[in-house]
This record gives sequence, C-alpha cells and structure tokens, in this order.
Amino acid sequence: MRWFRHPPLAFEFSVAIRFLKEGRFQSLLIVVGVAAGVAVVAYISALVSGLQTNTLNKTLGAQAHVVVSPLEEKVLPAWQGSAAESRFTDTQARSQRLRTIGNWPAVEAALQQRQGVTAVSPMVSGPALARRGEATRSVALSGVELDRYDRIVGLREKLVAGAFRIGPGEALIGKTLAEDLGVRVGDRIVVTTDQRTDTLRLSGLVDLGIRDLNRRVVILPLRNAQTLLDLPGGVTQIDLRVDDVWAAQELARALARELPTKVESWQDANSQLVTALNAQNISTALIRSVVMVVVVLGIASVLVVSVVQKQREIGILRAMGAQRGQVLRLFLIQGALVGLMGSVLGTGLAMGMIKVFTTFVRGADGLPLFSITLPLSTALQTVALAFAAGLVAAVLPARRAARMDPAQAIRM
Repeated sequence: MRWFRHPPLAFEFSVAIRFLKEGRFQSLLIVVGVAAGVAVVAYISALVSGLQTNTLNKTLGAQAHVVVSPLEEKVLPAWQGSAAESRFTDTQARSQRLRTIGNWPAVEAALQQRQGVTAVSPMVSGPALARRGEATRSVALSGVELDRYDRIVGLREKLVAGAFRIGPGEALIGKTLAEDLGVRVGDRIVVTTDQRTDTLRLSGLVDLGIRDLNRRVVILPLRNAQTLLDLPGGVTQIDLRVDDVWAAQELARALARELPTKVESWQDANSQLVTALNAQNISTALIRSVVMVVVVLGIASVLVVSVVQKQREIGILRAMGAQRGQVLRLFLIQGALVGLMGSVLGTGLAMGMIKVFTTFVRGADGLPLFSITLPLSTALQTVALAFAAGLVAAVLPARRAARMDPAQAIRM
C-alpha cells in the first residue's frame, strides 16, 4: 500500500479531516470550547499585563529605580555597668538632620560605570514652607540638574504648563500646589527653610500622576537647593535608573555591600505593591493552568468518543494495510487540528474582547482606564500552548485506537 506512505502524512491528514467532518457538530462544539478557553487565557494575560504596566509606570514615573543616600544616625546602646551601679536604661534617639553623601562625585562616577545603570542624577532634598500672600503650604524641595533628572523620571512628559527649564531663581511645582497657593506660571512664591528664605519664579507646572506629590513638590536648581538647605556642595541622595526594573533590588543589595551608604530599590520602597503584583502573577498562572486542563480534558473526551464511534472504520483501515503508527498519528493530527483551530479562533475572540474593554470601559475623565494590547509573543505562546494541549489530549485516545484488533473492530 504505497499510497499510505507517500506523500508523508497525506493519508493521516485526509482521514483525520474526514473524521472531523463526519462528526462536525461535536467537532464544532469542542473547537468553540477550545476557543473560549484560549480567549480567556489570552484576555486575562493581556489585562493583567496592561494593569501591571500601568501601575509600574505610575509608580516609577515619579521615583528612581534605586536611591543611594547617607546612612541614618544611630543611637549607641547605653553603657552596661555592674548590677550594683545605677545607670540609665532609656536613651532618647537623636533627631535626624539632613546629611550629605561623603565624596559624592566619586560615588556618582562609580555608579555611572555600573553595568545595567542607564541614568544617574544627584539631588538635594529637604522640607520647606512655600508662601504666596496669605497661603502657606508645607513642601518638599528637590534640587536637581534638570536634564539628568529628566532621564530618571521622564519629567519633560509631565509638564502641563509653562517651559521645561529651571534657571537660577526659578522652579517647577506640582499643579495641585499651584492651585493651593493660587499661582500660575510666571508668578513668584517665597520658600522658607530653617536656614534661609528665597523667592522663586515659577517657570512651569508638572503633573506627576500622584496627587500628594503634586501638592508638595518644588523642583529647583541644585545650587539653589544647596543654598536654601545650607548644604553647600553636598547632595542628600543619588538617583539611579536601570534598564531592567526587576533587577533593581539585586543591584541595590550589591551596592549596599560595596558602599558606606544606604541603598534602597523601588521594590523596598513599595513592598506592598510588589506583593500585589506577585499575587497577580500567581493568580494568572493558576487561571491559565486550570483553563488548559479543561481544554485538554474536553479534547480528550471528544476523541475518546470518536474512537468508540469509529471502531469499525479503524478496523477496516487496519485490514486494508494501515499501520498502527498511522492510526496513532491520524488521531494525534485530529487533536492538533482541533487545538490549532480553537486557538486561532480564540485569539481573534480575545482581540475582540480587548477592543470592547478599551472602547466602553473608561474612567471618570472619559479616557480609557489603561492601555491593553495583545502582544504577538503572547498570542503565539497561547496558540502554541493550545496546539500542545491538543496533542497531549490526543495521546491516550490515539494509543487506544492503535491497539485495536482489526477483526474484533470490524465485528463491532
């Protein structure tokens, strides 16, 4: 029977397709079932990915990936004398004061050479009071070199009014702070610290995406902040941006072992957020696993029924010269075709669900809550997963069909 062997798998494909066509109703049902499972997996993956990306962008859009700062002052334990001697048992912690990083230019130069670090920006930060007329607000001063700080948090994209510059005697402030003080671009505010007072002209307003920051932030030139906070030539922290945000914690730990400073990653500063993201990833993995198990069981059940229904046909094929391997392969092909058709249909359904979400689900401002897309890599992974599920589901039914005795199958 040369036509069973040439061309390769032609016989198996033709018989598999015929079997699917003969039971077209149950084939349609299982393909739709696979498509629904694939759509759920693809949509949930895209939704969680979009939500996490949006959350990270908002969180990291206003802070550095890694922050290097001076060590906090610690209180040494009281001297332990003999039991007979009276001694103080309680020691009041000393108040924390603004401290600078020792020899920070050398530290900054070393950080710039660090692998994985894409931007470095020195900063002087400290508390102050901003006053305009009778309105007074507590603010946080951030003295920076604007172009370098922009590479850390993308500040230029957050400008909502005015010009993106801070010359001597100028400042950028949060838009909510501007509303609280009743000022706009071009107005002047008085900034007072424990040491000095200065008048700053507002060159622009920024929206950092976090209301509390917009209510407090005042960004001014590095030298102006050093003068206001009485820290001539010093910086209170060095901000880093890395190419892989999830490698920030490992880098921070390595730097903490090498430098006599405090090093904190964004994961350390947002531990609850990281826990929530990890919980989302675990939940998504569980959902995908359960759905794929359901898909496998569905395909397997249909193929088992198909083997029972096609026993006579299988026996005739075997009697005509079909080998066990050919029977095995035709049912594997059947499972693979079901998985492939269901995955393609499910991917299209998932894209439709994403379109519906982005079109109809909007925030109070009328804009989409966040961007959701189905990356090509995710779509291909989902298709491959469903294809593999179809093959796995077909293994046991295919082996059962291949082991059938032709004579007994024909008599049934």
